[in-house]
Amino acid sequence: MSGESGAQLIAIVVMLALNAYAVLAGADFGGGVWDLFASGPHRERQRRLIADAIAPVWEANHVWIILVVVLLFTCFPPVFARFAIVLHIPVSLMLIGIVLRGSAFIFRSYERGDETQRRWGRLFAIASLITPLLLGAIVGAVASGQVTPPVAGAGFVANYVTPWATPFAFAVGVFALCLFGFLAAVYLTVEAKEPDLREDFRIRALASGVLVFLSAGTALLLSLRRSAAPLMGRGLTEATHALPLQVSVAAVAVTAMLALWFRRFGLARLAAAAQVSLILWGWALSQYPYLIPPDLTIQATAAPWVTIRLVLIALGLGAVVLVPSLWYLFRLFKSR
Repeated sequence: MSGESGAQLIAIVVMLALNAYAVLAGADFGGGVWDLFASGPHRERQRRLIADAIAPVWEANHVWIILVVVLLFTCFPPVFARFAIVLHIPVSLMLIGIVLRGSAFIFRSYERGDETQRRWGRLFAIASLITPLLLGAIVGAVASGQVTPPVAGAGFVANYVTPWATPFAFAVGVFALCLFGFLAAVYLTVEAKEPDLREDFRIRALASGVLVFLSAGTALLLSLRRSAAPLMGRGLTEATHALPLQVSVAAVAVTAMLALWFRRFGLARLAAAAQVSLILWGWALSQYPYLIPPDLTIQATAAPWVTIRLVLIALGLGAVVLVPSLWYLFRLFKSR
């Protein structure tokens, strides 16, 4: 294997880790959102179901974002540096949100006072709402091609706020929030044992599925603007993979909604996870070979071959331990 193919392989592993983070931890964030908006006579039971679904796996799900950070830092240093400098505000806020969310979830679980539990619960839910917005805004900023090196004399706002504080980036943030909420509601229809709770989350899943469609359309329309995300817009509409990708996303989205309508919840879960995965890979393909458009490509930013080779060996050895462990964790807590 050459250094070029090794770098490509590492980039694929980064996307696979992001994919796993979206379909697993994304549902955890969505569960926190539904905790915030729990309502009706089953409100407390809805929150207990969300907590029971998240508790065994939420810490393990974050292993994927840690893997992404380590791989970028080690194998694509200029990409990591660009993130850490230009996007330090949303990245720092996102990490704070992740920490606050996890801490609040644990403190709420072990606190005995009702009022204190409610305060920790609100913090958990609000952090679960804000963090996906920031994550989506970061993705939108990267896709827009505006994450460029700071310009001397341009000022703090121009260098560190303008690249991500755009209508397109915020639209992608709202899209990510709706997508995670949809994913969580679909998963919770499978987790629920009581028919009334399953119906509560079925209705939420159908409603959030409509919001996913509307927010996706908004983000796509904004991406077609010349100054918003031209590379992504062309990749999603004009590239050779665009039509098959759009047909595939539409097919699994319709499958998920029909499965929810006819109460085929296991099928709905598979289709919802496939929908999120296809959307992520569509983004990656639309800006390939760039990791951060318009100048940081996979090959131009890759570490020396000796580093890539050692990381590939470490990934292979780590997978021998990590994959069976995660499989057993989910088998133990999530199988019927």
